[in-house]
Amino acid sequence: MIIKTLLAATALSASLIGVNADASPQERNTIEVQHHYVTVNGVRIFYREAGNPKSPAVVLLHGFPTSSFMYRDLIPKLADRYHVIAPDFPGFGFSDSPDRSKYAYTFDNLALTMEGFTEALSLKRYALEVFDYGAPVGWRMAVAHPERVTAIISQDGNAYEEGLSEGWNPIQKYWSDPSTANRNALRELLTLQSIKWQYTHGVKDPDRIAPETYTLDHAFVSRAGNDEIQLDLFGDYATNVKRYPEFQAYFRKYQPPLLAVWGKNDPFFLPAGAQAFRRDLPKAEVHLYDTGHFALETHLDEIGNEIHRFLDRNVPRNK
Repeated sequence: MIIKTLLAATALSASLIGVNADASPQERNTIEVQHHYVTVNGVRIFYREAGNPKSPAVVLLHGFPTSSFMYRDLIPKLADRYHVIAPDFPGFGFSDSPDRSKYAYTFDNLALTMEGFTEALSLKRYALEVFDYGAPVGWRMAVAHPERVTAIISQDGNAYEEGLSEGWNPIQKYWSDPSTANRNALRELLTLQSIKWQYTHGVKDPDRIAPETYTLDHAFVSRAGNDEIQLDLFGDYATNVKRYPEFQAYFRKYQPPLLAVWGKNDPFFLPAGAQAFRRDLPKAEVHLYDTGHFALETHLDEIGNEIHRFLDRNVPRNK
């Protein structure tokens, strides 16, 4: 019942929220967010879409424990000039959650599914926005097909060890000793209290955080069997850290335009992770905001406008 109610609220909010400040009154009145499904290798993927399909594509990849819902206000803000698509990963949001015996919940597999998703939508080139889990998924997509990626926006999306805070210690303990006890210790991260903390930590005014954010996330991770999916991904995150040198080599070789927009009070990914992009991408643009992990919840206008300017400078218009 909670999920049905929040889905209705999501659809309503998507049709009511504002668009880029530079959009004309006519554009503000005509931009709509559509909600679709597409099947990728037998997995039904939910996605949000807005903008002219003939415009340059921007793919928004969410993180833990959320879904494409985190981009509900950003999508129409970018869709005045871009074709914006935000999918839910398998096991998240409104996408299918295949049984763990039939679908491996690893970051390699999530990336393969997202590659298949872009191919199913005939997206030949696209900018990537990556957040949290979306970063290692996006980095894999970029390494596999660098010719497809026009630009990257990293919103608290890490690729450097110095970006990992002490908040990762319990998960790192599970990496080094994947015992049942260490796995079960991570279940605390799936509670409503913990998820709410992820949204409110580092935020000056927690009352600005809409309660449907952490309530919807908790409703999804509370579905039967989803806890084991999330614990599998906690364990597999170690593969991302091992591949950081490979991701960094991609940055150095291909020099994709990159914008880092980061909550400087993020309890999981430190600002040092944002600054580190400049080692491999000297032209990377880095902006820190006085907020936490879910920076869009408090700084939508500032971050959205910065992303729009970045895309306008770096992504060629389709002819």
